[in-house]
Amino acid sequence: MAQKKSFALRIDAEILEAVEKWAADEFRSTNGQLEWIISRALKEAKRMKDKPRDVSTLPPEV
Repeated sequence: MAQKKSFALRIDAEILEAVEKWAADEFRSTNGQLEWIISRALKEAKRMKDKPRDVSTLPPEV
């Protein structure tokens, strides 16, 4: 697993509330939700490559 770094984030209260609700709806922590949102945005903008999938956890092909 990649090393994680911490930093302070200033965010509008209304945006944070929306992220917290979204995180709760998907059973994630707020931090995990923010990380997921940022990761998805970076991949869509082609600023970050997809991580290779662990094929050992995939179901067998039919």
